Amino acid sequence: MTVEVIRAEALYGVKHGFLGRRGGVSTGVHAGLNVGTGSDDEADAIAANRLLAVEAVAPDASLVTVYQVHSADVVTVVAPIDFEERPRADAMVTSTPGLALGILTADCAPVLLADADSGVVGAAHAGWKGAFAGVCEATVDAMVALGADRARIAAAIGPCIARASYEVDDGFLARFAKADPASERFFGGGRPGHHQFDLEGYVASRLAAAGVARIEALGLDTYADEARFFSYRRATHRGESSYGRQISLIAL
Repeated sequence: MTVEVIRAEALYGVKHGFLGRRGGVSTGVHAGLNVGTGSDDEADAIAANRLLAVEAVAPDASLVTVYQVHSADVVTVVAPIDFEERPRADAMVTSTPGLALGILTADCAPVLLADADSGVVGAAHAGWKGAFAGVCEATVDAMVALGADRARIAAAIGPCIARASYEVDDGFLARFAKADPASERFFGGGRPGHHQFDLEGYVASRLAAAGVARIEALGLDTYADEARFFSYRRATHRGESSYGRQISLIAL
């Protein structure tokens, strides 16, 4: 099966792609294009899937990833980074051609950003913790520091868990409401003591607050679409011992 590459109109002309599980060599619960070294998948399969992913988006680029920790930390990348030495962070920016910035997700929101005119791109892992901490704003700031124009930056939010699939409790909502009462608009009704959280909408709002004028949300639910995407929450609900990760890539 060919690797499925999902592209955003907002990033037209920039090498990028949101990849799911279609087109990989892994089997079992990791079946497809699993790129997560933290999974229990075979190391050879993960390595092969990473090569397939880069080949599908930016064939001559070097893959750069970070050790994701649900933070707001951003790394400015100027050269390839050895996998074993990758920094702990949740976003990357670069103005160096030939580097494919890769973000791994399995329900969290992958965000790809570009100012094509200035030749600056970014990629962020925006789970609720990172988004709440300000990873979107920090990524935009880091791009501006590299020469991007805030008004020209375009962003796309890739496949992530959707509101209908993302149940949270009262304490979760209270944390957001305390920080910003306006955040309550991202929570819908649920069973008693619970709410449905719109992660994609929340991430879009944080990007807008950072001054990004063009934001495209793809509206793809990782939890609900098992054929296309890996999902941590789906695997947890099923009691599976491991789960795959998909990758989102952007390069100059």
